[in-house]
Amino acid sequence: MTDQDDGVALYWRPGCAYCIKLRLSLSFTNLRFTKVNIWKNPEAAAFVRSVANGNETVPTVTVAGRPMVNPSKRELLEAVEKFAPHCLS
Repeated sequence: MTDQDDGVALYWRPGCAYCIKLRLSLSFTNLRFTKVNIWKNPEAAAFVRSVANGNETVPTVTVAGRPMVNPSKRELLEAVEKFAPHCLS
């Protein structure tokens, strides 16, 4: 399985202030996640559009395959605790 299937993946793009804020706040946690730059990965950009009403809204995060568009740190960690606790070391 990939992180998109059973872990946590954070879809982002360079220069996105919301992405920077979430990534920075997550650096103070023990959450393991994969970063996916949608500007370098056309499939990732298409995935984000598919879950964000056709928009490339980032950050978009998947937790065990469940998409979350622009989640707060609290919302994300609650989802991880429920669906992917193995990603918290």
